[in-house]
Amino acid sequence: MASLNVGNLGEYLREQRRNAQLSLRQLADAAGVSNPYLSQIERGLRKPSAEILQQLAKALRISAETLYVQAGILDEREREQDELETRAAILADPSINERQKQALLQIYESFRKENGADGLAADADAGTPS
Repeated sequence: MASLNVGNLGEYLREQRRNAQLSLRQLADAAGVSNPYLSQIERGLRKPSAEILQQLAKALRISAETLYVQAGILDEREREQDELETRAAILADPSINERQKQALLQIYESFRKENGADGLAADADAGTPS
């Protein structure tokens, strides 16, 4: 497991909060954490747990995995591997036909894009049968 990179996480959270046009207090309330605690996270003084990161991600409407990577909890390679495994599971499912598989993959990719998950979309699509 990578070490926690709290300073960059705090900067990233602050940027995401500002992009969402939320005050510190608004994000703290939405995520169910205290205002001082969130301030300490943003300033790089606290190391939030994966659960707190998940709550913040939900409040910011971004993927928790993105925050895990920023915090050093989840390695980018692990995230890419998870995506590939998900795609492989869909393609290997014998209970759905090819058209349904392609529809599921398109929906999966649209959710990933919506949640800000920059992944292997182009690479994965190149290996997907039409």
